[in-house]
Amino acid sequence: MTDSLTDADKKTEELETREWLESLAYVIEHAGPQRTRHLLENLLDRARQQGVQVPSGVHTPYINTIPATRQPPYPGSRDLERNIRNIIRWNAMVMVVRANLADATIGGHIATYASAATLYEVAFNHFFRGRQEGFEGDQIFFQAHTSPGIYARAFLEGRLTERHLDNFRHELRPGGGLSSYPHPKLMPDFWQFPSASMGLGPMMAVYQARYNRYLEDRGLKEKSDARVWAFIGDGETDEPEALGAISLAAREGLDNLVFVVNCNLQRLDGPVRGNGKIIQELETFFAGAGWNVVKVIWGSDWDPLLAMDDEGLLARRMGELVDGQYQKYSVSSGAEQRAHFFGVDERLMQMSQQLTDEQIRTIRRGGHDPDK
Repeated sequence: MTDSLTDADKKTEELETREWLESLAYVIEHAGPQRTRHLLENLLDRARQQGVQVPSGVHTPYINTIPATRQPPYPGSRDLERNIRNIIRWNAMVMVVRANLADATIGGHIATYASAATLYEVAFNHFFRGRQEGFEGDQIFFQAHTSPGIYARAFLEGRLTERHLDNFRHELRPGGGLSSYPHPKLMPDFWQFPSASMGLGPMMAVYQARYNRYLEDRGLKEKSDARVWAFIGDGETDEPEALGAISLAAREGLDNLVFVVNCNLQRLDGPVRGNGKIIQELETFFAGAGWNVVKVIWGSDWDPLLAMDDEGLLARRMGELVDGQYQKYSVSSGAEQRAHFFGVDERLMQMSQQLTDEQIRTIRRGGHDPDK
């Protein structure tokens, strides 16, 4: 009798859950996301009043914040921008390699810009606004280790010569050289802000945005929609200064400030933050401090699979794996990835059948997809 009642209770719970989910889907479809959010907030408030422990809300699933259905069309020429991006990425790499062939003590960074090239090029082409008459221009704190890519772009634009690039990290050579990192004192006509040592750039960006608002609020400068951009690395967030001022930004309502965190899941000596999930961890920090967080994790090739994911199995699997495993996938064959990632559930394996092993091997993350 008890077993029969337990089965009945399970069926009732399944029915209730299905009805709630169907109701949610109906509201989303017919009333839109704003109305859905309002209803959910009211439900959570009522649950808290009744003593129910509900999630804090600072964690969202390990998927893109903006779904494909709400993604605007790309405003530029994908082919032209891809060619430019490839040239810059190549020149950045060659510049560092040539410098080290001439002097093995020079060092330099290749992988950082290679992982962030798409982020920067989309920003340069479609977001950054330069100084012009009547507008002060955006202010940008570049991630220090991406400096080779910024130099390579300036070379393509004709602002730097081949001699400059050959003198990378040799500022005192005849004809002038290039500083290791953004350094306005050494290169006053090139860099606007220093961003090394690591962690100082993000903190300075917060206070620069606050200072801009201070001047505007006191009538010392014209009000402007100019933004302060800070590009930082996920490994850089280990530095206490990197996140030390983020609460000030939310408290002061600095809507003129944007942080772009390049989460390549890698630091100099291994995966970031003890092989956890750095994107989720940073989301907690920023959302908890009052920031609006937009996550870009998966490229467009994942969209058809996520659209098929009615039960949330794929999103759940994405959230189960740690950063080190995703790093291993980057050097694994498509067959190995299929077996390990999709093979844990027959339904996921069936979903993966529309992709070849080669497609799985080359499927992109969101930071390498300009559309995202």
